[in-house]
Amino acid sequence: MKKIVVTLLKPLSFLPAIVMMCLIYSFSAQTGEVSGDLSYKVSYQIVETKNELLNENKSYDELAYSASSIEYYVRKAAHMTEYFLLAIAISFPLYVYRVRGIWLMLLAGIVCVGFAGLDEYHQSFVAGRGPSVKDVGIDSIGAFVGILLVQAFCWSTLHNPSDRRRRKRKR
Repeated sequence: MKKIVVTLLKPLSFLPAIVMMCLIYSFSAQTGEVSGDLSYKVSYQIVETKNELLNENKSYDELAYSASSIEYYVRKAAHMTEYFLLAIAISFPLYVYRVRGIWLMLLAGIVCVGFAGLDEYHQSFVAGRGPSVKDVGIDSIGAFVGILLVQAFCWSTLHNPSDRRRRKRKR
């Protein structure tokens, strides 16, 4: 019975990746103006929080200037984070299906970079947005870090030599 349940539930392990792809697609469907406003709000929140924590007592204009100056980096960090999370959501299920090592990096990488390219193509149809090869590169960096993290985490938790010794003793 347990094996049947696991076999039926195993494909559902890709659900977080599908949800993440939908989330990325929805962000890309925002017009340039809406996307820019969101980035600015996040940037402003960051500089406002820093202002409060460090008691900088900056004026609204100074905060606005600071927010504008970091907005580009906030946007790019958001790109990397989205694809970092997508790579994790893709890599864990692949690991469950016994895709490991270089094959995990290649397969998860191809899916993430391919989706990044399609996403940029999709943006070419959205008002005020356009495709950017640079963004695919930034997305790819986030994905690569996510894949490496999954590889390292799974290897360190599943291939711990001390656990092997304990398992041998129990047998």
